[in-house]
Amino acid sequence: MATNTRDLKELLDKLIATWENEVVEFKGVGDTYSTDKIGRYFSALANEANLSNAAGGWLVLGVHDKSREAIGTDFRMDPERLNGLKHQIAEGTGPAITFRDIHVLEYRGHRVIMLDIPPAPRGIPVAWHGHFYARDGESLTSLNLSEQDRIRQQTISFDWTAVTVPEAELTQLDDDAVLAARKAFNQRHLGRVDAEAVMSWPVEVFLDKVGLTVNGVLTRAALLLLGKPSSLGYLTPHMAQMTWKLIDKELAYEHFGPPFLLTSTELFGKIRNFQIRMLGPGDSLVKIAINKYDRDVVLEGLHNAIAHQDYTKNARILVEEYPDRLVIESMGSFFDGKPEDYVEGHATPRSYRSPFLAQAMSQLNMIDTLGIGIHQMVERQAKRYLPLPDYQLTNNSVKLTIYGSVVDPAYTRHLIEETDLPFDDILSLDRVQKDLPISEAEVKRLRRRGLVEGRRPHLRVTVLPGGEPAADDPVNMIVSLLKRFGEVTRNRIDELVAEGLGESPSSETLKKKVNAILTKMKRDHLIENVGTRAEPLWRLSSSSKETGDLSKGTPSPSG
Repeated sequence: MATNTRDLKELLDKLIATWENEVVEFKGVGDTYSTDKIGRYFSALANEANLSNAAGGWLVLGVHDKSREAIGTDFRMDPERLNGLKHQIAEGTGPAITFRDIHVLEYRGHRVIMLDIPPAPRGIPVAWHGHFYARDGESLTSLNLSEQDRIRQQTISFDWTAVTVPEAELTQLDDDAVLAARKAFNQRHLGRVDAEAVMSWPVEVFLDKVGLTVNGVLTRAALLLLGKPSSLGYLTPHMAQMTWKLIDKELAYEHFGPPFLLTSTELFGKIRNFQIRMLGPGDSLVKIAINKYDRDVVLEGLHNAIAHQDYTKNARILVEEYPDRLVIESMGSFFDGKPEDYVEGHATPRSYRSPFLAQAMSQLNMIDTLGIGIHQMVERQAKRYLPLPDYQLTNNSVKLTIYGSVVDPAYTRHLIEETDLPFDDILSLDRVQKDLPISEAEVKRLRRRGLVEGRRPHLRVTVLPGGEPAADDPVNMIVSLLKRFGEVTRNRIDELVAEGLGESPSSETLKKKVNAILTKMKRDHLIENVGTRAEPLWRLSSSSKETGDLSKGTPSPSG
């Protein structure tokens, strides 16, 4: 792969010498060129690169497609606008992939743009607005059914969801789910397909367009997304089930099977999603009201679990609802990379556990853009002033935690007050409020901006003046500590208060202060001891646990 200007010029020399083929296209364009045309070539070159086992394809702008001469191009002179082409292509492709890179170079005295196109993922032909493109010599054409099947057959051997179910007939599909799927397909390709035509396509044609059949035969993916509840028998012994479980004073649960296109939303409807309130910015007395959980965040997490579940493990997807958070657990290790690779929104998965299912879910608007779903969840939570989602990985499962309450009021106030807070700072502050480690460089950056205080490893988010108790208020510090960790020993409380007040943890004076504070907090029913008298273990009492209303300050030791 060319990585510098010299290598790129040598590569372009070779491409021009061999001229156009199934994986290279030259266009002599001026200052405008249709994004739709670029998308069609992206689909065609990606599919052809897959079929020919090429490393990728190239769409070159600024070289005449007849004379082979570099003539230059003024296409998207603004670098930011040019780079925005990546997002536009990701929005229109299914699965949602985009250019590996966009290179601009001075070639023979002219500005030339080289668009680096990855091959279609194994098992997934790439569509542009629902249509699969290919090359016939130098011409753009449709990817025929046999070529689509060639690509899809690449993963039949190991993609559980791509396996056909010959004995399952179209009558096994839920009519409401199929109707919802047509509407979702139209929404995914809004303004780019004939919506009325989509609604009138025969079911067989629609399923083929979405990618849920192989040679006209239903797949396991089709039954998962659109099958009637009775279709579970065709998937036995593999479990196709989501379970919602309430873990609170009251316990409850409910199971949800196919069609996942509909039942994922039904499961979300079981979650208690009342409003929480917090004070607005500055001296405003107007409260900000938000739902505990953002529908799009929860469904993105749940749909990702459906798409990436390892169905061969014969396990259900579990959604546990706690008073302050949701935990979504799916079976199978994180398939490509680590969650933190995707937080910034730049990484794109190279492969998928179930590419057949993932492609269909992308076409049905269940997964907006593969590869940036985690970034979108993080971004939406930050805009709601709540803690960012967390991932816990094991060899057998992936757990996603979505917070529905405030962890540290100081963090939330920073997000409310400082609307221009850089995304990197938000990520670092979130780790500080959760008592997770951050790098020395991050600490220096946050200190320089006055966002954190205290000494490592006991950093804390700086409390903004007004609206919240003082940072050195021992009661506030104890409450924040208990919110973070649930149950805390007396020694840990002594250490925290000592650091906040600048005293020694072993000081008798400090111990007397803490004794008085804990006694009053217990008498005021703020906390309770769940340990012994000799070895106390403190936690917030059930009556004092807040639902995120930051308009209520924490009482001071003097009452």
